[in-house]
Parts: sequence; structure tokens; C-alpha cells
Amino acid sequence: MGTARRILVVEDEARIAEVVQHYLERDGHQVVWRATGEDALEDAARRPPDLVVLDLGLPGISGEDVCRRLREGSDVPIIMLTARDSEQDLLRGLEVGADDYLTKPFSPRELTARVRALLRRAHAEAAPQADVLERVGGRLVVDSARRRVTVDDSLVELTESEFRLLQTLARFPGRVYSRFELIEKVQGYEFEGYERTIDAHVKNLRHKLGDDARDPWLIETVYGRGYRLAEDAR
Repeated sequence: MGTARRILVVEDEARIAEVVQHYLERDGHQVVWRATGEDALEDAARRPPDLVVLDLGLPGISGEDVCRRLREGSDVPIIMLTARDSEQDLLRGLEVGADDYLTKPFSPRELTARVRALLRRAHAEAAPQADVLERVGGRLVVDSARRRVTVDDSLVELTESEFRLLQTLARFPGRVYSRFELIEKVQGYEFEGYERTIDAHVKNLRHKLGDDARDPWLIETVYGRGYRLAEDAR
């Protein structure tokens, strides 16, 4: 592959970490393994990684707190590894800034593919696009150049994945995007069976934007097809 990227693996189970490190190094990456959140944060501050593979079930500082603290000053792609599979755990992990998740046990080959796709997304040159998108009667403003979103003139803080999701929907109001299309647009790949990732991002996005799924003014669910941005103000 192209330029080797520095990947920080944060995992307290040595057996899992060794497997992850083996597969990622075989794919051409430089891998640094840290077993605790404290060591991971220290390492990331000393030499920022290109991507983080982060176990949520860490001793000491939790994986969620590590993710939150990384997000305070970085848009580095983060993939969560978790033994938990409930919707609440998924939502919480994505809410604090993770881009994607894998539930243990997972396929190392799939992890490698996701790492490759997220790195491709993170380092790709941005396609030409309108700097500012004003939608639904000006209530929503998406400023692509400055990575800013306002709703009714109030600034809304979004994660990188949430921003990319909203930006995609906002480009063509009324156009229905399937979950698979959104996964590809937001995360850089299309894997069947992981619609929950997009559903969780949409749920978090609606919460932050003040949009009620039962009576949405902004992001509409088109049952059996996907999501679209509303064309008209309400």
C-alpha cells in the first residue's frame, strides 16, 4: 500500500492486541500498542497517531474517557472495540467521538479493511464543494470550509462523522440516501450488516440539532429506504 500510517492500538488483552498488531503491520502500518488509557493518552500527546483502535473496556481511564479526551484536540479516526452490543453502548461510544465500532469477537481482516477505509477517508483530498450550505429556510447552515454548523443561529458541536453525515444530506435536500450509501460517504466503505452505525449517528445528530424523530423538521426517515434532509422549512 502507500505511505505507512502510525496506528495506536489501545487494548488491555495482550492476545487481542498481538493479533491486531500482526494484521495491521502486515498491511504496511506502523503499530504502537498501549495497554492502558493513561499510557495511550501520553503517547498520543507525544506523537499524534493517524488512527486509533480503542477498546472501551480498559482498566483505569475508560475507553470512553480516552476517546473524549482525544477528541478535545484531534479529529483522528477512532475505531471502538467493545464486548458490549447494546444500542445504548453503541450510541454512547459514537457520541463521545468514535467513528466506527466492532463487537468482540471480530474478524481481524474486517478490522484491517475498516482501518484502510477510514485512513483513505481521512487523508483523501476534499472534493470541490460549496463552502456554505443554507437549508430549510436558512434554519440550518453548514459551513464546510470552517467545519461549523448552526441551527437557528446557534452553534452546534458535532463529531467528524456527524458533520460528514449532515454535510452529505445537506448537499441535496429531498434526495433519499440508503444506509449503505451513507456508510460509504461517511466512513469510506460499504459493509452490509452495519446499518446500526448510521442509525446511531443519525440518532445522535438529531439530538444535537433539536430534531424529533417522531415529528422531524430536518432529517426525515424514509422507511425501507433510508434518510433525507427536509426540503422546506416548518
